[in-house]
Amino acid sequence: MNPLLLTDGYKLGHHKQYPENTTLVYSNWTPRKSRVEGVEEVVFFGLQYFIKEYLIDQFQQYFFQREKEEVLQEYKDYVDAYLNEDYDVSHIGKLHDLGYLPIEIKALEEGTSVPIRTPMFTMKNTLPEFYWLTNYLETLISNSIWLPCNSATIARKYHQVLCKYALETNPEAIDFVTWQGHDFSMRGMAGKDASILSGMAHAVFFNGSDTLPVSYALKKYYHTENVIGSVNATEHSVMCAGNKENELETFQRLLQIYPKGILSIVSDTWDLWKVISEFLPKLKQEILERDGKVVIRPDSGDPVLIICGNPESENELERKGVVQLLWEIFGGIENEQGFKVLNPKIGAIYGDSITMQRAEEICERLKRKGFASTNIVLGIGSFTYQYNTRDTFGFAMKTTYVEVNGEKRNIFKDPITDNGTKKSAKGLLKIYREEGKICFKDTCTEKEEKEGMLETVFKNGILVKEMTLAEIRSNVTSETVSV
Repeated sequence: MNPLLLTDGYKLGHHKQYPENTTLVYSNWTPRKSRVEGVEEVVFFGLQYFIKEYLIDQFQQYFFQREKEEVLQEYKDYVDAYLNEDYDVSHIGKLHDLGYLPIEIKALEEGTSVPIRTPMFTMKNTLPEFYWLTNYLETLISNSIWLPCNSATIARKYHQVLCKYALETNPEAIDFVTWQGHDFSMRGMAGKDASILSGMAHAVFFNGSDTLPVSYALKKYYHTENVIGSVNATEHSVMCAGNKENELETFQRLLQIYPKGILSIVSDTWDLWKVISEFLPKLKQEILERDGKVVIRPDSGDPVLIICGNPESENELERKGVVQLLWEIFGGIENEQGFKVLNPKIGAIYGDSITMQRAEEICERLKRKGFASTNIVLGIGSFTYQYNTRDTFGFAMKTTYVEVNGEKRNIFKDPITDNGTKKSAKGLLKIYREEGKICFKDTCTEKEEKEGMLETVFKNGILVKEMTLAEIRSNVTSETVSV
């Protein structure tokens, strides 16, 4: 589809609505509020994807490289029917004649943790006759970027929690944390694009991911290969196909198919406690002799109680929970911090109904029971990454500066009926660090606007600055691990 059709319908008339002789429109992208308790900074991520996928690839392939007459007729046919009028497409034709997007984007580095109400990037037109283009692109920008920023910020919170407990209970395994949070979200996301955007954001902090297309996307958009990974794992259909009566044989057959490496086996197709208490002791020697690890995967119920034990249960196995039961069968070591670490031949993963609160509670309960938090891997699913909106962090793109008839105008919005959340910045902007904190100044001079942390990343159809995932990760690592 012609990417100029990827916008809100009300944008179609705005090129006529700006004051006559408008020559410049300057806007910014900002998280205006936080609906997540304890989160006052948002991780900036996803702009490079947007630039490569839309501003470069799709605009070239589906707009500039197509015949002008074809593009204009298609655009006019859609818009005439949509607005029920004879729509003038001359401004679209001029853009096609130009052959590139006359836009400049100046941004912070991706991976930067940006305080609420602080702009992440600015955007303006570079040629006066295309003043309308800046905010025409707002819809597509918003549609593409709020989700990866959300998911990166939420992944950061998970990473902080897992790092905190790893440092307290098993600091030697701190590097394991990047595999302890595993992306299980793809099947529950709103389509392929959402899966990839959120999955790449997850990969800013974690290597574990079952969202396979993220591997391709990271290579294409961030020049990064072989970062995410997963393991051989079963699903319920595999276990069911072997019949309930032959479940032990299914386990035995799987161990024969995979004599080495990590093997994750879903274990609650019927009776999790029977699998652990009856099957695993029978398979103990075979598991210990394998060149790798067998990972037991419960998949139903309350993950906190199943992993850590339910002290109120009348069933002894349920009172102990998965981790303690695995310890009693396979043993392990007690580390210098005094916490139990399971034998490396056995492990556990839980990937259903995990939330931030449950992740923290699981780590805390394991700690209280004397077990290292690194004994469990958590699958982070679509409830975590999909159950959010643009309003989770109040993202918006707003114009703060225009030039009309040569007059430089600092503009802003401040609705009297709002509580201040929607009040925008004013004029040109400068982002800078002061005593280690990111700050911003509005109503800047042109000289001030050129200073500070915002750097040109896209200008006139060209990606000026490119980042790899490793560089993005370097922007988040120190502040995350030190929590």
